[in-house]
Amino acid sequence: MKQRKAREISPRKLPRQARSARLVADTLEAAIRVLTRDGAQRFTAARVAAEAGVSVGSLYQYFPNKEAILFRLQTDEWQRTSQMLDGILSDQGREPEQRLRHSIVAFFRSEWEEAALRTALGDAAPAYRDAPEVAAQHRSGRRRSLRFMAELLPDATPKVRRFTGALVKAVTSAMGKNVSEHARSAAEVEAWAVAIGDMLCAYLRDQGHGPSARVKSMKTRSGAGT
Repeated sequence: MKQRKAREISPRKLPRQARSARLVADTLEAAIRVLTRDGAQRFTAARVAAEAGVSVGSLYQYFPNKEAILFRLQTDEWQRTSQMLDGILSDQGREPEQRLRHSIVAFFRSEWEEAALRTALGDAAPAYRDAPEVAAQHRSGRRRSLRFMAELLPDATPKVRRFTGALVKAVTSAMGKNVSEHARSAAEVEAWAVAIGDMLCAYLRDQGHGPSARVKSMKTRSGAGT
């Protein structure tokens, strides 16, 4: 079976002057409005240009196609989320388990606050998901996960850390999406996030890898020697 060739999604050029930077910013703001209002199926470069009040030719100076616009919106969203999570997970003033819980609450809240945009971006993902740039983004996320898992599970094998990182991502992503679509209030979002954090931390302890499990093991060894 012939594999479908991924369309180009990298920008044609970067804005270098204030006027061109404003054009790109206006285009992206218009793209968000078009995507959330009309949906992924009706999203076109022409609609974005009309919404932004620019010519299609001006838009194509920077974005080769609609897939490039969609991927830029997705990249911006990924970067916002990554910066937020990096700030939480790298906070050495908190224990790893506290950071995990806090990151889940913050992620669920952001999913809820940006539910319309993230749902639309999820619907648009088939337009660019096979591009190499997407794989690069996923690799970056896996590296961040493994760095944190090394702190959370210092005694675990690399295989266990990879599995646990994938498990945490799968659960938080799926439940975050579900909560963002159905929660009625910020309090309800937080309640779900706390419950998911409790569940994941309990799993870590049951597997003998969580922070509380290590403390319990140390106390057991200490008691055995008295």
